[in-house]
Amino acid sequence: MAMKKVLIVYAHQSAGSFTAAAKDAAVEVLMAQGCQVEVSDLYAMKFNPSATADDITGEVKDAEHFHYGEETMLAWKEGRLSADLTEEQRKLSAADVVLFQFPMYWFTVPAIMKGWIDRVLTMGFAYTSEQRYSQGIFKEKKAMLSFTTGSPESMFSSNGINGDINITLWPLQNGILHYCGFQVLAPQIFWAPHHISPEARSTMLEAWRTRLQGLLGEMPLSFTPSDSFDCERGFQLKEVIEEKHKSEDVGLTVGTHLGKRIPPNSQIKSGV
Repeated sequence: MAMKKVLIVYAHQSAGSFTAAAKDAAVEVLMAQGCQVEVSDLYAMKFNPSATADDITGEVKDAEHFHYGEETMLAWKEGRLSADLTEEQRKLSAADVVLFQFPMYWFTVPAIMKGWIDRVLTMGFAYTSEQRYSQGIFKEKKAMLSFTTGSPESMFSSNGINGDINITLWPLQNGILHYCGFQVLAPQIFWAPHHISPEARSTMLEAWRTRLQGLLGEMPLSFTPSDSFDCERGFQLKEVIEEKHKSEDVGLTVGTHLGKRIPPNSQIKSGV
């Protein structure tokens, strides 16, 4: 089997954090399996999260009505993106697997990681209107979220105060990763490590190490294929598929739920 290349996009301010320990474990275990691992340590890099015209070298096409997506797509095609973006796109292009390691902030990724997403995943490089979702540019690559929470699992349940974690993850896993075509692996969730004992945190890390041993062979999460939607109807689900699913108790996905119950665990367990 050819050597796999892994990119870890990592966001934490402290090298002594649990998030850092999880990142270090991933580097160690994956390298022991023969993987080539690169880490983008966003805070250490002082990565700029702001998407502005500074991401383009040379003249922009329309300075008066600046459109970031169109301008960066043109700059990408012409090799005029800023050096930091070009370097991150190089890493991403080379990677077979992309692991996002972070603490969950306000139900999503930290701002510095969101800035990486905003700036690195430029139109043309990461997606086009024709190449997205199951037909996406990165459909040969795998990606996953690995993150800590501040709340215990019970608070992220379907009857918990934070709401169902499957709903929380849908915008990240479907709207970003799957949108770009990635095969999305089930997330690694470290529930509230700050609120448990050192022994329990060690157990969490050991479970992560064990998972990492077989990570490259895991089945991805399931999403509704792009060809299930009718572009003539505004990319709504095709009537024949909707009719076929009419008798089911649950919807197709968290997002395409058809007014039915949301399928349980569809964003946190592979094969569901």
